[in-house]
Amino acid sequence: MGFLDVLTGRRKLAGPAPDRLFAISTANVLFETQLALKSRGAAAIVFQPLATSDFAQIVTDMEEVVRATAGDSGTRVDTTDDTFGFRWLVLRGSDFDDLVVGVNAVSSALEAGGYGQRVLCAVFAFEDEKAKPVYWIYNYKRGAFYPFVPAGGDQQRDNERELVLKAQVGAELPLESELERWFPLWGIPI
Repeated sequence: MGFLDVLTGRRKLAGPAPDRLFAISTANVLFETQLALKSRGAAAIVFQPLATSDFAQIVTDMEEVVRATAGDSGTRVDTTDDTFGFRWLVLRGSDFDDLVVGVNAVSSALEAGGYGQRVLCAVFAFEDEKAKPVYWIYNYKRGAFYPFVPAGGDQQRDNERELVLKAQVGAELPLESELERWFPLWGIPI
């Protein structure tokens, strides 16, 4: 496939494989056993909402589905909007796999409704042995994860720890290879 084929619309670029999100479920075993990272029992999907009834209905329906299916595990669903205009659909619960499935259900519904381009990322909250936050962020457009470790101070990050985590995780997760695409997310509500 050539560049001109893509530009002229004869062929479309392949999007990221949707099953890559589920890699974090298996990586969670490595996080707990070898990296001393424990889930904080929270995950979120971040998207840019639209003020259309169709979009609002998809989000409302997915919140209800996640609440209904997560009733057995006690997963709770909340939403919050940040200062940049993105909506955070936050899931909280003790079963990590339920969080992953819930995030996937929401992203799949938005994709099926034609709003996949509105999805920014998924965020999974962990903490290290010193109770410091460590986030694994899944970039939907790239189909890859990267770590984000806030450091002490105003909007500072621990780049060294992020690179160590990258090396420790290895092939367990599909990682973003371009470090300049490891975007920090400040003010994460989980």
